[in-house]
This record gives sequence, C-alpha cells and structure tokens, in this order.
Amino acid sequence: MYKGLKITVVIPCLNEEDGIRKVLAHVPAFVDEVLVVDNSSTDRTAEVAQSMGAKVITEELRGYGRAYKKGLIHAAGDVIVTLDGDHSYPVDAISYLIESLLRENVGFVSASRFPILNPQAMSMKHHIGNTILSLVFSTLFWRWVRDSQSGMWVFYRRGLDHMQLHSDGMPFSEEIKIEAITHRKIGFKEIHIEYSTRVGEKKLQPWRDGIENLAYLFKKRWTVWRRNWFKSPNNETTAS
Repeated sequence: MYKGLKITVVIPCLNEEDGIRKVLAHVPAFVDEVLVVDNSSTDRTAEVAQSMGAKVITEELRGYGRAYKKGLIHAAGDVIVTLDGDHSYPVDAISYLIESLLRENVGFVSASRFPILNPQAMSMKHHIGNTILSLVFSTLFWRWVRDSQSGMWVFYRRGLDHMQLHSDGMPFSEEIKIEAITHRKIGFKEIHIEYSTRVGEKKLQPWRDGIENLAYLFKKRWTVWRRNWFKSPNNETTAS
C-alpha cells in the first residue's frame, strides 16, 4: 500500500517477453497488485509475467483498448497505474506520479513524454504524428494536452464510475484522457516523465493508427457534445 491506498498496476502486453521481464523487475514493493493482460501473445509473455509474480489475465481478441478494459475490470486497487510492457515508460516514476495525484487534487494524472530527453526514444515520424494528434485533441476539447498518446496514467479507480470507455483500439489512450478532462468530478493533470527506447518489436503502424486516432477524436467530440447536451443526473455509466 501507499499512504493507506491499495495500488494496482495494469500492463497490456502483446509479445513483450523481453520487455515485461524488465518492467516487472523494477515494480516498487508498495504495489499491491500487478495485472498483466496478455493480448493473445505468441511468445512467452504470459509465462514470464506469471513466473515474476504478476497476475495474468488473457484477452484473446486483440486490441489496445480491449486489453485495457479487460484489465481495468479486474483491478482491485484504490489507485490504478498503467504502463506499457516494452519498458519504455519509467517504472521508478510510479511513486512520483502517485504523489502528484495526491498533491494536485485531481483524479487523473497522465505522464507526458514531451519534451523527449532521449532523441533515440521516439522516431521523427512518431514525434510529428503525436504532435498533430495532440494539437487536434487540444483544439477539440479546449484543453492543452501535450501528449495525447501517452500510455502511462495514474488515477483513482472510482473515476471509472464516471467514464464511458468504448474504444477497442489505440484511440483508447485518447478516450480515457478525454473522459477525465470532460468530467468535473475527475479532473486532469499532465506530469513530465523521461521516456526510453522500447524493448522488442514495434507494434505501432503510424499511418493506420494515426488516421484511426484522428478520426476517433472527431467522433468522440460529437459523442461528448451529445452527452452534455442531453445530460441528466442519472445518465452516467461505467466503462463498457
């Protein structure tokens, strides 16, 4: 536990046998629960994770969002921390981000990789794509977000009761931030972290994923507008 709060770490994985070993080796002792969501890997990801003390949950249908939603349903902690299984996000920053969550009086803290301190950690193509998506995100939702694609978040589990999460793919990382920003009962803050070169093969497909993320931003803007317009006191639902 951390200052009386139970901590759950959720890590979605697709063929991250090498990366997950490094991630789990550095998880702080105060973490109560580590959930590795194996998204139908063909390597030894699940076996390695289980051997290192993580609870492995299987999501056979592939999809970044599907893996996260499966993990969040099973998370029992008061505070949920998310990480990628490729060791690109700093595991040793977990306590720093939790402290920020407690100190900033918000319900959701997102780790921003920008400015990137290690130029080798992200290709120029991905850097430009992320910048464009973050600018569109910020414009559509009237809130400056420097890293709309970040996959490291720390938030109170109770915030999920106010979120409507539907994306099964990469746009899930945008959607969960949008839900935090647009619900006054949650609250959102970005905190800078140091980003590293990933371990293992890259899964992103820049053009396909970029277009999908961009389209989802406009779709989500419409959804949020309709929800706010027709809002009633009893219409808030949980993640689905």
